[in-house]
Amino acid sequence: MKSREEFKTVYQAVIATGNKHKLEEIGVILKDFQLEVLSMKDVGLDGLEIIEDGNTFEENALIKAKTVMEKTGKLALADDSGLEVDILNNQPGIYSARFAGEHATDKENNDKLLKLLKDIPLEKRRARFVCAMAAVFPNGDIVVLRGECSGVIGFEPKGTSGFGYDPLFIIEEYGKTFAELGEERKNKISHRAIALEKLKEELKTRLEGE
Repeated sequence: MKSREEFKTVYQAVIATGNKHKLEEIGVILKDFQLEVLSMKDVGLDGLEIIEDGNTFEENALIKAKTVMEKTGKLALADDSGLEVDILNNQPGIYSARFAGEHATDKENNDKLLKLLKDIPLEKRRARFVCAMAAVFPNGDIVVLRGECSGVIGFEPKGTSGFGYDPLFIIEEYGKTFAELGEERKNKISHRAIALEKLKEELKTRLEGE
């Protein structure tokens, strides 16, 4: 059985994203785990375009992780995440990042969402953040895990932390948006944190079995 230190040297993990905000979040959440996190830039894949043509969060996450593992030969982690709003038939879903257009800014996406929810009362603005986390190992093993975080969509952006729809997504337990809660609190309760905690348990199981 390998020790955690041996595991750390064996498993470098490439995070298959060009989104610096996601990279930072994943790095922070995994910082206490014995895993060396590498960016796409670290492995010479900065700027790599991966076509995400899946129909689900899970499919898109797996496409990214498989591509990066095949190019590097290293454990690759990828997430695909987004916002699902009940009254909008789970829109924007897998199109969350480009809801208002292919190269839309966070503000443009938020503005479109608020426009669609105009005059909708708070109790009907229920939503969830979803994160599918895929891990593809050098031996070809695949793990896909899912995390969800429920809340409601506010009437206006609040807070300065985070990115994406964070200024609109209210966690009812706290009465604040993700952007108001701050990174430290968000990274303990978010959809991405939940998926990564499941991933850490999977990695621990693999470590103990070796």
